[in-house]
Amino acid sequence: MKSSNKKPKSYVGLLLLAYIAFIALGMPDGLLGVGWPSIRATFGIPLDSMGFLLFASTSGYLVSAFLNGKLIARMGVGGVLAASCALTGAALICESLVPSWWMMVLLGVCCGFGAGAIDAGLNTYMAANYNESLMQWLHASYGVGITSGPLIMTAALTNFSSWQIGYRIVGGVQIFLALCFLISLPIWKQKPVEGGQQPDKRLTDYNTSYSETLRQPQVWLSLVLFMLYCGAEIAFGAWAYSVLTEARGVDPQTAGFWTGSYWAMFTIGRALAGLYTRRIGNSTLVKISVGGAMLGAGLLWWNPSPTVSVIGVALIGFSIAPIFPALTSGTSRRVSPRFAANTIGMQMAGASLGGVLVPSLIGVLARNISLDVVPVCMFVLYAVLMMAYLVSEKVSIPEQVGPKMAELEETPVDLV
Repeated sequence: MKSSNKKPKSYVGLLLLAYIAFIALGMPDGLLGVGWPSIRATFGIPLDSMGFLLFASTSGYLVSAFLNGKLIARMGVGGVLAASCALTGAALICESLVPSWWMMVLLGVCCGFGAGAIDAGLNTYMAANYNESLMQWLHASYGVGITSGPLIMTAALTNFSSWQIGYRIVGGVQIFLALCFLISLPIWKQKPVEGGQQPDKRLTDYNTSYSETLRQPQVWLSLVLFMLYCGAEIAFGAWAYSVLTEARGVDPQTAGFWTGSYWAMFTIGRALAGLYTRRIGNSTLVKISVGGAMLGAGLLWWNPSPTVSVIGVALIGFSIAPIFPALTSGTSRRVSPRFAANTIGMQMAGASLGGVLVPSLIGVLARNISLDVVPVCMFVLYAVLMMAYLVSEKVSIPEQVGPKMAELEETPVDLV
């Protein structure tokens, strides 16, 4: 059932607030890569200690993602966003003040808890109520946030020689956004439907048990896709700066700019994908994107000159941009609509798990071999991701993605 051309204000209002929430979600994630060498020097810790901080934040993320349904039922989406931003902001500011590394790791749990509540809830909400283009732009908003992180940290290091200033700036922004969400609570209480009529069946209307969902092989394969993709995305964002400065001889300010360009191209790629994703389809988009990322990793691996290396960094950022939202929007095609809502939450957990395991493993390899191993690992990860995605298309359930799926694709709100 398609909605009419006239859209209630709640459609647009909730969409804008969702985008703001994803900007807030991305900002802290962009700080760590550029700030890591200085953080290591402050606490006197080895190169691969980043894994402890990533593990802590992932633990908090997994807990809040698992409890997301209960949190939203009790507090509402707006309440969860306000509380999550406030918690993240306070934790970031405290991380800049603590005297010991273990305290910063402990506070990482709070940062992860806030991020998980935002991520899992909004991805399910968007997949159920809005189309693929708007999902791409939601994740482009995340790119806006994560692009600003390296730039803020580079400015803090350049002008103040302090990574702590970068954390305090982003923490202050988070608290400001928490106030914005608190003020907008009444808007989140409105139903995102038109004319008071609910659509026939949305992804969130199914009440499929988790035990039944976990018995589906395509669900597990979908989790693997998100583990591989997010592991590669976060690993490269975390280690690109170190590779450029310590392994390729690029000066810190230039390396900070090009690390920021990784996330900038990432953001531009998602914004552009929102314009053409519905024309070429999710499947083709994912294949082209993974292929481009393999090319970028290959250039960085080849490394005939620093210029080629930084081009490789930007190409990877641009290429991978549409993959996460395309995989999320295509969940119901891979696992069938009745398992989609459960699977999306599990995918967010799988993504977070990959985001801590892969960067940590690459850090161990870099410490024991050299930082030149990073682009090799990235190329291998994207190659495996391509193979896993091709397999996922073979094992999806075509008989459940026929007329019913066509109806579901008509249902999400179309504002473009």
